[in-house]
Amino acid sequence: MNDAGTAIPKTFEETTLEEMDHVIDINVRGVLVATEAALKHVNDGGRIIMIGSAVSERVLTAGLVSYSTPKGAVKTFAQALSREVGSRGITVNNLQPGPIDADLNPAAGDWAVPQKATRALDCYRHVDDAAALAAFVAGSESSYITGANLTVDGGMNA
Repeated sequence: MNDAGTAIPKTFEETTLEEMDHVIDINVRGVLVATEAALKHVNDGGRIIMIGSAVSERVLTAGLVSYSTPKGAVKTFAQALSREVGSRGITVNNLQPGPIDADLNPAAGDWAVPQKATRALDCYRHVDDAAALAAFVAGSESSYITGANLTVDGGMNA
C-alpha cells in the first residue's frame, strides 16, 4: 500500500509553481516511485493499494486545485496499472477517503467545519474507516476487484 499526500489549501491563482511542484512531487511522483519499487517484489496474485482522495471525484470547496488534480492522476494511474499487471493476477485499487481526522486534516482544524458540512453523515471520521476498506481490498475476498476507485467519504460525493 502506498499513501502520500500533502495539500496547500488556497486558490489556484494564489498557488505558486513551486508549491504545485511540491504537491505533485509528493502526491504523484511519490506514488509512482513507491509503486515501481514495490512491483519488483510483488508476487503473482498480489495486491497494490493506493490511497487517493474523494476529491478526485468531486471538489466541493474552493482552494483544492493543487490537491485534487494530483489525486486525479493517482486515480487514473491505478486504473491504467491494473491493465498492465492483471495478467499476473495482481490487483491494483485506489482507495479514496473523504475528510478524516489525520495530521494533514485534523478534526479540530480550520477546514473541518466546511468539510463536515459537505457529507451526508454528520460526523468527522477516523483513519480506521479507510483502514477497514484497505484490509478488505488486501484480502482474498477482493481478488476480482481491480482498477477500482473505492470511496469511503461519509456520503460527501453522494
